[in-house]
Amino acid sequence: MKKSLIKVLVAAVCMTVATDVCAQFNLGKALKGAAKAGQALTLTDKQMAEYVKESVDWMDKNNPVLPEDNPYTIRLKKLTEGVTEADGIPLNFKVYDVVDINAFACPDGSVRVFSSLMDIMSDDELMGIIGHEIGHVMKHHSKNAFRTQLLADAAKDGLAAAGGKVAALSQSQLGNLASSLVNAKYSQKQENEADNCGYDFLVSKGKNPWGMVMAFEKFQQMEGDSNAKSNYMQKMFSSHPETKSRIEKMTKRCIKDGYTRPAAETK
Repeated sequence: MKKSLIKVLVAAVCMTVATDVCAQFNLGKALKGAAKAGQALTLTDKQMAEYVKESVDWMDKNNPVLPEDNPYTIRLKKLTEGVTEADGIPLNFKVYDVVDINAFACPDGSVRVFSSLMDIMSDDELMGIIGHEIGHVMKHHSKNAFRTQLLADAAKDGLAAAGGKVAALSQSQLGNLASSLVNAKYSQKQENEADNCGYDFLVSKGKNPWGMVMAFEKFQQMEGDSNAKSNYMQKMFSSHPETKSRIEKMTKRCIKDGYTRPAAETK
């Protein structure tokens, strides 16, 4: 039975919440954390990468990752064959077997696609969504959002380490950072940038960019169905008029560049 990613994350954090609460009330740690908060402002890219990897590893450990021989994984692997890097960032793909309709890409190139999203998207549409999410990585939107959450936590708990060594993260901190990767909210400007960057990425990998348009159209159709709405749709499309505008812009690009719209697949 599929579970909600949010419930999985909350359950994993709650397993150690008692320990974390006790730690937060330790005055010595609080004072030390205040000093470390200043160091977090000068986090290097290497330290950032370590924090991202630790957060992604935590999510993979605390969520139902489908095995290599699962039909969802086989489908995703076939779709992304040859899609190994984005602007020099190595990519890796996994499927989470959860009820949420979502997909996200992390600053380290980890792309996680939810099985429920795969259930409603054709192959072309799914690649369109993946291209868009990778666009956020290439434009450094996901990295900046992660850094913002990291600095917010640093102000409370002190995450940066002395001597160039990254401090170990608690379960609650990992939960917060993991949630920031899954649920990062971007401005309309950033979403448009990810659309265009994702379009270019798909073209560079030999994929038909019409898939992005078709995925957006499907989400637009779902906007009128309250039962079909998801957090992913809400964060990706801030308003109905903006959804229409983005569809029109991507449609014009596809037509101008001479791409043929794929026939709609029956799901």
